[in-house]
Amino acid sequence: RRHARPLRPSTMIDLQGYGWQLVEGLKMTVVVSVMAFGVSILLGLVGATAKLSRFRVARTIADTYTVVIRGVPELILLILFYFGVTMLLQDLVAAFGTEERVDINPFLAGMLTIGFVYGAFATEVFRGAILAVPKGQIEAAKACGMNDFLILRRILLPQVWRFALPGLGNVWLVLMKATALMSVVNLDELARKSQIVANNTKQHFTVFLLTAFIYLGLTAVSMLGQHLLERRANRGVRRA
Repeated sequence: RRHARPLRPSTMIDLQGYGWQLVEGLKMTVVVSVMAFGVSILLGLVGATAKLSRFRVARTIADTYTVVIRGVPELILLILFYFGVTMLLQDLVAAFGTEERVDINPFLAGMLTIGFVYGAFATEVFRGAILAVPKGQIEAAKACGMNDFLILRRILLPQVWRFALPGLGNVWLVLMKATALMSVVNLDELARKSQIVANNTKQHFTVFLLTAFIYLGLTAVSMLGQHLLERRANRGVRRA
């Protein structure tokens, strides 16, 4: 009687030839995370500036943005943006008498939605970092004749980035894991690829355990990068 051969470790990692799909999903996750993080930083800087503005309208808009976005789950916002905007565009096209189907690019929709959501968290990080800069330094710069641009470039930004790095690191880690939600809009990132591989190989536990380790590896690399950036930013800073 012939006995079945046990699976070799290389065969298990290869996942019956589907292992390369996890690699493709990993690439997509990294790309969409980096681009969404860039959007969140841009929105965070704009939002923090608006929150600290002397204009009441700007402060109201920024406060509303951070309160609403941080109070609604990312999944709900993603579904609303992807399917809601698609239906709205479809209705607009139909209003002009055409029956052409409108489809929103899943990558663009997911990236902008995640970036928009975490821009609200980045706003609070930058606001706190700006407030952490001693006001005496700003007053001294003005007394020396510096204009607003020079104060921003020489006084504020170098210190704001140093104060903001720990908070931005946390925003990055949460944002990167939140990209798994994009599987609901059929974006082929790591979580969706894992589901596809698990369904085809019937090795659900193995596939998702491997996926968990991949996310853990991304987190470890990100934390190491954050630590190196913080060390570089804190060079020459005297510790109390």
